[in-house]
Amino acid sequence: MYKIRNLFTTAKNMKEERKKTNGDKVMENNMEEELKLQSEVEGSEQKPLESNIEEMLSIELAELKEQHLRLYAEFDNFKKRSLKERMELLKSAGSEMLLAMLPVLDDFERAIKASAEMDKKDPMKEGVLLVYHKFNGILEQKGLKVMESVGTPFDADLQEAISSIPVEDSKMKGMIVDEIEKGYTFNDKVIRHAKVVIGS
Repeated sequence: MYKIRNLFTTAKNMKEERKKTNGDKVMENNMEEELKLQSEVEGSEQKPLESNIEEMLSIELAELKEQHLRLYAEFDNFKKRSLKERMELLKSAGSEMLLAMLPVLDDFERAIKASAEMDKKDPMKEGVLLVYHKFNGILEQKGLKVMESVGTPFDADLQEAISSIPVEDSKMKGMIVDEIEKGYTFNDKVIRHAKVVIGS
């Protein structure tokens, strides 16, 4: 009897231990499931946060790229513009000096016209002609050109009309009949307008 009771208690104890261990396993399983759920919740919260950060970073990167391209284009335009301005400055740098020399050239031409009646072998006349041709040649080498006006139609961009005179030939109406002062261009830019008389 005693043995049977011991067997019952042992069986009962074993049942209780099994229940306990099963309960512990159930608790462990429940805890694992809770931890799993909690990590999934945290992971799901973390995923949108990470995706938001990635999205913000990609937007910021795109803005920085666009800003960089804009700055590069502006700098490139600045370089081109400054190079163009420098070239124009170099082309027109001597125009003021040449403009100051034009009255001297005019005086030479007047002296040559006045000495037309003089003897052709006069050394003074020959000297003035030599200096005139040398001076004129240097100015032409630097880019100075004389505008041909007489017999051409009047152009307000190139000539300045001083007066008009009646002409017999109808073809000469609106054309330049006489030139009072020569016009000059320097590197294809007008530096002095020709003063002319127009036929009417």
